[in-house]
Amino acid sequence: MLLAPAYPHEQALPPSFFAGDPPAVARALLGAVLVRVLPDGVTLAARIVETEAYDCPRDPSCHVIARLPGAAAQMAGPPGRVYFHLAYDQPLLNVICRPQGVPASILVRAAEPLLGEEHMRERRPVKRRLDLTNGPAKLVQALQLGPELRGEPIDGPGFYLVPGEPVPDEQATTTARVGLRQGAGLPWRFLITGNAWVSPGKPSAQLADEPSSAATP
Repeated sequence: MLLAPAYPHEQALPPSFFAGDPPAVARALLGAVLVRVLPDGVTLAARIVETEAYDCPRDPSCHVIARLPGAAAQMAGPPGRVYFHLAYDQPLLNVICRPQGVPASILVRAAEPLLGEEHMRERRPVKRRLDLTNGPAKLVQALQLGPELRGEPIDGPGFYLVPGEPVPDEQATTTARVGLRQGAGLPWRFLITGNAWVSPGKPSAQLADEPSSAATP
C-alpha cells in the first residue's frame, strides 16, 4: 500500500497568494511549509518561522535594489516567482509579491526542519542543530535551492509551499527588519514568538511595542 506524501503538491499555495500587500503576505506565511523535491525524489520540508517584507514603492531600503543589475526588473516580475537576492555573495530566498510591474518581495529568513533533516545535513554539515536553517543563507543551502529555480513559479513540482498550522497573533512577534539603515524602523519582520529556529539577527530599530527578546533564538 502506497502512503500519501506528507506535503502533497496538490496543496501548494498558488502564485496568486503573493499578489497582495507584502507585510500581510509575510505575516500570513508564518507556519507555512517549504517543500523541496530533489531530482532523485527525496523530499525536504521546513516550517517557516521568520519572514521579512520588502515593498519598494514605500520602502527606503530598496535604494540598494536600484544599484544591482537586473534586480529591480526581477522583483517587478509576476507574483509568486522565486527570486534570489545576493547578500555577501550568498543567495537568499525571496518570493515576488504584488502585481507585475511593482517591485516587492518576501524574504524567508528562517525555517524549522520537518522532513529530510539527514539530507539537509549532507549539504550543510553543522555541529549545532539550530544552525542548519536558522538564517536566510543557511536554509537556501540546506534545502538545496539552486539557481535553476530563479524566476520559476513558487508552485513548481520541485519547490513549493503548502499551508501549515495557522499562527495566531498571540504567538507571533513583529519587529523591525535586520541589518538596514534606511527604512530601519518599518515593522515588517515577522516571527513565531519563542521559536528556537528564529535567526539570531537583531532588529535594526527597537519598536515601541516590541519585546526586547523578540529576536533571541
